[in-house]
Amino acid sequence: MKNQDFAHRRSEAVARGVGSSTAIYIEHAKNAEMWDIEGNHLIDFAAGIAVLNTGHVHPKVAAAVSRQLERFSHTCFQVTPYDSYVELSEQLNKLVPIKGPNKTLLVTTGAEAIENAVKIARAHTGRSAIIACGGGFHGRTFMGMALTGKVAPYKLGFGPFPGDIYHIPFPVAYHGVTVKNSLDALEELFHADVDVNRVAAILVEPVQGEGGFYAAPPEFLKALRAICDKHGIVFIADEVQTGFARTGRLFAMEHSGVEPDLITMAKSLAGGFPLAAVTGKAHIMDAPAPGGLGGTYAGSPLACAAALAVLEVMHEESLPARAEHCGALLKAGLESIKERHARQTIGEIRGLGAMVAMELVSEGDANKPDAALTKALVQAAARHGLVLLSCGVRQNVIRFLAPLTIEDEVLKEGLVRLENALIECLAAGNLKAVG
Repeated sequence: MKNQDFAHRRSEAVARGVGSSTAIYIEHAKNAEMWDIEGNHLIDFAAGIAVLNTGHVHPKVAAAVSRQLERFSHTCFQVTPYDSYVELSEQLNKLVPIKGPNKTLLVTTGAEAIENAVKIARAHTGRSAIIACGGGFHGRTFMGMALTGKVAPYKLGFGPFPGDIYHIPFPVAYHGVTVKNSLDALEELFHADVDVNRVAAILVEPVQGEGGFYAAPPEFLKALRAICDKHGIVFIADEVQTGFARTGRLFAMEHSGVEPDLITMAKSLAGGFPLAAVTGKAHIMDAPAPGGLGGTYAGSPLACAAALAVLEVMHEESLPARAEHCGALLKAGLESIKERHARQTIGEIRGLGAMVAMELVSEGDANKPDAALTKALVQAAARHGLVLLSCGVRQNVIRFLAPLTIEDEVLKEGLVRLENALIECLAAGNLKAVG
């Protein structure tokens, strides 16, 4: 069977709205490497969109799930509960950068975690308004789309969205948006659009994921914390993509020293199994009435077993430190590629830990995003056996999310494949590679 055969079958069977960045069908995978159904070898710099910080099929995670499967696969925690849900909640309550006592809700997806964080904040405050940031991504449900600050492709054709959602600019120095600009916009929002006493929560990603891997300046997060404290607003940190060692800390909020009230998490929490969580201050988490939170598959016993194993791996293999190491290798390699081939094309290389990105522009100008080159590079990289992801409001950012367990030699080989793909794209576009 060939990839092309499945691509045809897919076009007949799968809804058009389900996009895929490549037409490569995977047969098996191990750590940071994959092999497709044709036997081609690929290096994974995507990790299932930041889901596999512990790599594909980590032995410890696989063993934990296998043991759980021998016990039972599902009972629904709201009907007949089980120990792993409680044990995982206890661990998360201790690990989050929030002074206790804390409590946890387990659900299934990042979007579901966001939905429930909003429910909890509204129940706690008795208010309805939510403030998020432009460029933020918070899921594909209707509330998730409303909170998301990026139109294409997430919001196209799906409105109207839930009301009482407001956005402020996210501070991005590379694009000339300062912390003062963002805070001034928030102050203006309170004067022009929403009474501060109606605001239930402010929601922010400590590093924007889909928005382009821009890190929130610590002074921005500290200012938001002060505003929330002054007005009784719940501060929600969306750590769905940044969590579990990706940025060099278990949670990205640790870089700023700012303590949120609630943290949402998913993706790498369970090493590839569907699991998400909301963890936060107990008196806030307990605001909804019994029965107000939950879900049939929420806190799957298989996923809980995987997550408990993931937390052991994070500690035993020192993955936060490993993220710093991988990030340094990545950034040094990208700077070298930029110097050799693309001084006018790679505009900025940035990242915390191993959450690294490069922004592609024309003529070295931050205000001239090159979405066409970005799209071409993702496809060329796939032809060279490297799986990449793009992101950014202007669709001109390449993000690097290799498993934190990736071997150095595999990471370096991935950079070689990236360089060859970029050379191919520059030649095809007849672009001036080095300025």
